[in-house]
Amino acid sequence: MTLLDVLNTVDGYVWGLPLIILLLSTGLYLTFLLGGVQFTMLRHALSLAFVIRRETGGEGDISHFQALMTALSATVGIGNIAGVATAIAVGGPGAVFWMWMTGLAGMATKYTEALLAVKYRVHDERGRMSGGPMVYIAAIGPHPAWKALAAAFAVSAVIASFGIGCMTQSNSVAEALHGSFGVPEWLTGVVIALMTAVVILGGVRWIARAASVIVPVMILLYSASALYILWLYVDGIPWALGLILTHAFTPAAATGGFAGASVWIAARMGVARGIFSNESGLGSSPIAAAAAKTRDPVAQALVSMTQTFIDTLIVCSMTALVILLTGAWESGLNGASLTTRAFSLGLGQGAGSAVVTLSLALFAYSTTIGWSYYGERALQSLAGLKWAVWYKLVFCFLLIVGAVSHLEEVWTFSDIANGLMAFPNLVALVMLSPVALAETRRYLAAPAPPTRAREEPA
Repeated sequence: MTLLDVLNTVDGYVWGLPLIILLLSTGLYLTFLLGGVQFTMLRHALSLAFVIRRETGGEGDISHFQALMTALSATVGIGNIAGVATAIAVGGPGAVFWMWMTGLAGMATKYTEALLAVKYRVHDERGRMSGGPMVYIAAIGPHPAWKALAAAFAVSAVIASFGIGCMTQSNSVAEALHGSFGVPEWLTGVVIALMTAVVILGGVRWIARAASVIVPVMILLYSASALYILWLYVDGIPWALGLILTHAFTPAAATGGFAGASVWIAARMGVARGIFSNESGLGSSPIAAAAAKTRDPVAQALVSMTQTFIDTLIVCSMTALVILLTGAWESGLNGASLTTRAFSLGLGQGAGSAVVTLSLALFAYSTTIGWSYYGERALQSLAGLKWAVWYKLVFCFLLIVGAVSHLEEVWTFSDIANGLMAFPNLVALVMLSPVALAETRRYLAAPAPPTRAREEPA
């Protein structure tokens, strides 16, 4: 048995039915506990994120908007392009419905994660805010088991940052640029490493500023292209939505290159790829939320909640509809190749390939800068700030290594580390859910929440 076989076996256990049920059930539990906050407060959350954008007087290092963009930089990525395509290729159109359900439940999870990250955040050795699961897990109680669980999360986060947030990203970009434009893989790796170094060596404020420029541009570029294709196929949208709803509860028969899928396969693929895309419950994005300049943990929690809404219910949905409406889902292709095929059918071969390749490059680059911050903060919780610079240098070096390597083992090992982040985080969310409920009730009961009292101009 090879190393890859062993890792695939372990990955199957880690990302098996128990974790998927735990992630979904936690989201549903928090949804009911918090009174469906993702539905009742979504409009206010979007206003905080995109209209008000920042507060006066609160502690923190970056604005609401910058914290959201930093988190989105790490989550809007390859999963939105390749992950959605994989879900449809294996699970059929019905997988999209289960992806939506995962996103809706995940919004409550994301809200709770961010609330706890701000509630329990601390000042680091340089006076900047630091928080996330490695902090709020340890805050559950004085028993050494909680500190051990927090450390386990941090170790998994560091490993995942080098894999899913670093080497696999540069590898994907290098392969895409080499395949589409003939760019040497080593050159792509060097350029990405230099571009990443310029940003991450400046700390969270530089990362937030870069994300605030890159993320809106990349989402608008990709969304505008997708919306144009949807406009071309607008008459078929009701049909595509009907296909999604039908095959969410009935098997999808084989057609063209599509092999067919049962309802169980559709549900499993939709849930798994939805979680992979928006990372709700994994505990990564609350690390960025903890740095937000805010006086109220609920305010930033609401802003962070919109991350899952944007990632899964908007960007992933557009990818899915393009794949279905163009008929590409019957081609037998999978992953990024399937999405490229769909966009090529809608925009023409050259334009479609260019849009997907450029989007993939931007999505992957933004993921590297977001995950570098997550990994740095996780390492800091284990060893202090003294290793921060060395971490960043190793991170940039591994971007070059990843671009020129075959990374099947790294992909799988990173996937395992991602799953292992979820277990301690979900335990903490359930244990601290009464705190989230109390904070939410306090915010809703206030006649004029502080965030809405006086704001700086964006």
